[in-house]
Amino acid sequence: MRIISYYILLIILFVSCTTTKAIIEHPITFNDERKILTLEYLENRYGLVQDTPQIIPKMIVLHWTVIPTFEKSFEAFDPATLPNWRPDIKDVSGLNVSSQFMVDRDGSIYRLLPETTMARHVIGLNHCAIGVENVGGTDELPLTKAQLKSNIWLVRYLKEKYNIDYLIGHYEYTLFENHPLWLEKDAGYRTKKTDPGSDFMFEVRKAVKDLDFKELPENTPEN
Repeated sequence: MRIISYYILLIILFVSCTTTKAIIEHPITFNDERKILTLEYLENRYGLVQDTPQIIPKMIVLHWTVIPTFEKSFEAFDPATLPNWRPDIKDVSGLNVSSQFMVDRDGSIYRLLPETTMARHVIGLNHCAIGVENVGGTDELPLTKAQLKSNIWLVRYLKEKYNIDYLIGHYEYTLFENHPLWLEKDAGYRTKKTDPGSDFMFEVRKAVKDLDFKELPENTPEN
């Protein structure tokens, strides 16, 4: 009986220490207009002529929205076309920005798009990148511990599901300019990014070190 009780205790401890997360389906609008704009983006920016807006994930890119709530962040991504509040990139494509996932400040994980559908979230790499947006990211609303835990869980989930080579913060994207994955045709089309912060990336990378992501290229980002 003592042996049985010991093993039951071990099982209880294992279950209690195992973190599980639920992915909440909360899709943004992906109508015919968004599909056409996505296919045009793939062709015009990357030279990829496809019948469907599918990607083969090779990278996870972590972001922050710099918007204080999930509702407002979702509202920004939901329309198919790019709103006027992004004049810096509106002339490149009418396709609105988006990501496959969004993590709220309480750690809730929302799936906005299928993981293998292209989202516009990182210049040069959208054709192979899964984006994870985190609500907030300002000095007044820094990313939370709950978001950190959810990002770590989500990275593990995606790495197990797909043959993903790289984990990067948005601020690191220009390191790939001379890499085979980089397909952006316009040498002048760049935006400077700081998300999701180097401290946040350090903590995520430390927690998933065992997943053996590839080292980032040593290209120097443009200012």
